[in-house]
Amino acid sequence: MIYRCPICEKPLMLQNKTWFCESNHRFDCAKEGYVNLLPVQKKKSSDPGDNKEMMFARREFLNKGYYQELSDNVNQLAKAYLNDAEYGLDIGCGEGYYSNRLAQELGDDFTLYGLDISKSALKYAAKRYPNIAFSVASAFDMPFSDDSFDFMLRIYAPSLDTELKRVIKSGGILITVCAGPRHHFALKELIYETPKEHTQEPSAIEGFTLLEQKRLESTLILNDESDIRHFLQMTPYNWKLTDEQKLELSASGFECELDFKIEVFRAH
Repeated sequence: MIYRCPICEKPLMLQNKTWFCESNHRFDCAKEGYVNLLPVQKKKSSDPGDNKEMMFARREFLNKGYYQELSDNVNQLAKAYLNDAEYGLDIGCGEGYYSNRLAQELGDDFTLYGLDISKSALKYAAKRYPNIAFSVASAFDMPFSDDSFDFMLRIYAPSLDTELKRVIKSGGILITVCAGPRHHFALKELIYETPKEHTQEPSAIEGFTLLEQKRLESTLILNDESDIRHFLQMTPYNWKLTDEQKLELSASGFECELDFKIEVFRAH
């Protein structure tokens, strides 16, 4: 089995919608279909991860297709590099937008797992995408056995290099997405006196070899007031903008740079 107990690290088995290990630690599947594998003693807050408002904003924004080009590029790279992959993991999968589009692209012979620390996000994801195995857990302490996955996707999610290496098979493919140099620069110019670009330097992940780096640039043009509001709510800059700035942006329309750094790695 791919799941392992987050308390004692023994394999988990499924019986009557309950995952359990030989030490009799038990984890019930929620009615939506996901399983919560983040024990109380490992939580750093009562409701970790993105709150319902951020989750809703991102869900509404992504469902409008504004980041579909990123999703399409990730899926194309996955198809190009994956040979007979059986098991994949989307780390920090959120509401499942990228997970679902990837699973559809890779077909029925591919089983995708989704992991996120936000229960609010996974309630929505599991209900909407029942073909994906979602679990609430931390990317810093993943509830999976060693060498579980042929493929992993990580879009903006923080994680530990050692955990990435532990759960991926030797020769497995990891695709990561992070901010390119000019990503959301128009927002940064509103907030900082001297905004700085993100680095374009190749990322280094211990235990992995970089195979390819791709920069995906475009301009995001938003005129709908609710779309602008949702976009601002889902960015880390939301807390730094004043209420007056948000109102002005929502009323006048908004253009912003999109600049994604997509990288493909192979595990040693």
